[in-house]
Amino acid sequence: RQRACVEARRKLSSIRNTDAITGDGTPIELLANIELPQDAANVLESGAVGVGLFRSEFLFLGRDSLPSEDEQFAAYREVAEATNGAPVTVRTMDLGADKNPRWLNHGAAENPALGLTGVRLCLAEPLMFRAQLRALLRATVYGKIRILFPMINGLGELKQALAQLEYAKKELREENIPFADKVEVGAMIEIPSAALVVGSFVKYVDFLSIGTNDLIQYTLAVDRNDDSVSHLYDPVHPAVLKLISHTIKTATKAGVQVSVCGEMAGDERLTRLLLGMGLRRFSMHPANLLAVKQNVLNSHLDTLAPQVARILRSEDPDRIADLLTQLNAGPDA
Repeated sequence: RQRACVEARRKLSSIRNTDAITGDGTPIELLANIELPQDAANVLESGAVGVGLFRSEFLFLGRDSLPSEDEQFAAYREVAEATNGAPVTVRTMDLGADKNPRWLNHGAAENPALGLTGVRLCLAEPLMFRAQLRALLRATVYGKIRILFPMINGLGELKQALAQLEYAKKELREENIPFADKVEVGAMIEIPSAALVVGSFVKYVDFLSIGTNDLIQYTLAVDRNDDSVSHLYDPVHPAVLKLISHTIKTATKAGVQVSVCGEMAGDERLTRLLLGMGLRRFSMHPANLLAVKQNVLNSHLDTLAPQVARILRSEDPDRIADLLTQLNAGPDA
C-alpha cells in the first residue's frame, strides 16, 4: 500500500505544471485555501493559480487584544507579494460560533452557530471591521487582493458590508493613502437564504464563493462535529445539490464568477459532479489539488452534463449514490 501511494503521488506530481483543461478543451481554475501568510509560498508550488480563500481569522485568535490595522496590512501584503500577482481572495474575519477570541466581549450565545457570527459581528463592530477593510485596501497596491464577505444572509447585509467598504475607501482617500482603483468584491453563499436569493446579489458583486461546509450544515440542520448526528451530514443530499446548482446557474447567467471553496471542491469524488453543474473555479486545500486536476483532465463536459442533470432531478439518496458511482466510473474516468 505504501508503494502504491508513493507511485500515485509520483504520477500526480507529473501534472503539477499542466494547465487544468477538460478533455474537450474547457479551462478550469484550481485555487488553494490557506490560513496563514506563510502558507502562500506553497500555493504556486502546489499547481494552484492563486488563493481562492485566505481565512483571516488567524490574525484575531489566540491573543489578548485586537490586531492593529498596520499589523493586518503587513500580513495581507506578505501574501500578496508571495503569490507574484496571482489573485488572493481574503475572507473578512469570520469570528463567532466556535471561533471566539479572548478580547471579544459579546458573551456566550445559547446557539453560537445562529448567533453573532461572520459579517453580523463585523457590522456590529464597524470600527473593527473598517480597520480590516482599510488594511485590505492598502494591500491591493502590492498584489491582486479580492475581498470576500462571509455569512451573508441576504441583500440587506450585503449592502451594509459594501457601505462599510466605501466608507473605508473614503477615509483612505482623505488621508492620501494609496489603494487600487478597482478592487473585486464577493459574497459567500453558505446560508440557504443567500442561495435562494442569490439573483439579487449579482448586481452588487464581482464574484461569489460557495462555502459548502456551512451550507450543508445549515441546510440539513446537522453539526458535522457532533458524533450523534454527523452521519447525517451529506454533501450530495438533493436539497444541497439544488442550492449549489441554482447558485452556479444564476451567477453564470449574470456573468459573475462563482467558485466552491468548501471541502466539496477538494473531494475528487465530486469533481465531475461539480463540473457537470457548470462550476469552473475550485478552491481547496493544496494537498487535494493534483487529484482534482487529474479528474478535470480526464473529463468531457458534453458527456457529464446529461448525467449530472439526472442526478439533480432525483430526490432519492440511493438513486443519487448509484448515479454518482456511474458518473465517476464512466469512460473518461
